[in-house]
Amino acid sequence: MTPRAPLIPVVAILASLTGCGEGASSSASASNADAGSLVADAGSLVVDASTAPLADGGSVTDAGSDAADTGLPDSASTHTTVRVHYPRTTHSLTIRGASAPLSWTQSAATTPAADGWTWSSDNLTSASDFKPMLDDAAWSLGANYRVAPGETVDIYPRFQSAAGSYSIRWPSFASATLGRSRKVWVYLPPGYTENTEARYPVVYMHDGQNLFDRNAPFGFWHADETLDEGAADSTIRESIVVGPEAGNDRMTDYTPSFDASEGSGGGAAAYVTSLVTELKPLVDRELRTLPGRETTAMIGSSLGGLVTAWTSVHHASTFGSCGVMSPSTWWDNTMILSEVSTLPSQSTRPLRMYVDSGNAGPSLDDHVNTALLAGRYRSAGYVDGLDFLYVLAAGHQHSESYWAQRLPRALRFLVGARPHTGALP
Repeated sequence: MTPRAPLIPVVAILASLTGCGEGASSSASASNADAGSLVADAGSLVVDASTAPLADGGSVTDAGSDAADTGLPDSASTHTTVRVHYPRTTHSLTIRGASAPLSWTQSAATTPAADGWTWSSDNLTSASDFKPMLDDAAWSLGANYRVAPGETVDIYPRFQSAAGSYSIRWPSFASATLGRSRKVWVYLPPGYTENTEARYPVVYMHDGQNLFDRNAPFGFWHADETLDEGAADSTIRESIVVGPEAGNDRMTDYTPSFDASEGSGGGAAAYVTSLVTELKPLVDRELRTLPGRETTAMIGSSLGGLVTAWTSVHHASTFGSCGVMSPSTWWDNTMILSEVSTLPSQSTRPLRMYVDSGNAGPSLDDHVNTALLAGRYRSAGYVDGLDFLYVLAAGHQHSESYWAQRLPRALRFLVGARPHTGALP
């Protein structure tokens, strides 16, 4: 077990934050989703499936099948390697861990590499939690890491930064597709500035004006706090968030069709094309992103949830995970239900889908239609707890304060835990 004394700094950091994460362990292979369990929570259907669903920035090599068959170590499968990617500059790095040849009380030496350090051993006989130490003085932040015999594990730790940062990175992002400009907010995770060797998943979120701004007129999502807390206990992988603001054309941009009863709508195709062909290339060019669809997600609420559901059908080759929160499923006589029903015939579909709603307030958060939407995803082949999560949050209304409460769960499912996560200190 991890000794308490050397991990006090990590515990102190966690205690200073308002926790909202549910503990989870990351699989050694980022492609294996943990089905988890069904938990009744305040009237909600909750599937705890926070194992990292997205592709790991590094790699894991599992060559231990023969050893698993015989119960004995195999000489070809017991070479274990931990590659620690972190700027070397004038620093040194060591590793401590739970299982021999590692120890929590004595540091193991590492070998300098081009972008960090490497530790290797042929003598690890059981899976072990471990942590790197910078200059043999500072423990890495977050939960322990974990490695099994025969694995090659790549990690991108941080030792100093407990909080990320947000700003209006592009005050006037001009879209040729839309013929207008908008502000774009960006959140950079805690390790972004410190560990320049790391690249990060990206979550695109609609209504950027409501994500971080404490003075937003309708309330805000506390998105930075949620991501900082998820990074602190490693239940949410450090990620970049990109939030284009909505403007006067919100009802046009976020709706896939013209709704005669509303007298407007139908600009979603152009809006999402702008995200895919103009904004995302800019983000990937200027920031250290992991640009593949496996590491690119979209989340939106209300009309933003509607356009996210439409994107899940038509742009899954770009957005590999989609979070549909309190969607305006009612739009244009529930046209989105028919759209989602076409998923089986699409060439690509999202790797993970999250759908939720409340059931209170004047609109009852359109929960009946949203339940039908969840059913269409299931009919398209999505499986609860594997690649699909539907949450009905009892008593939640249609507002930012409730979306903020549900955001941690959505991110745990869509983005997943930090890769190679072991136990909390």
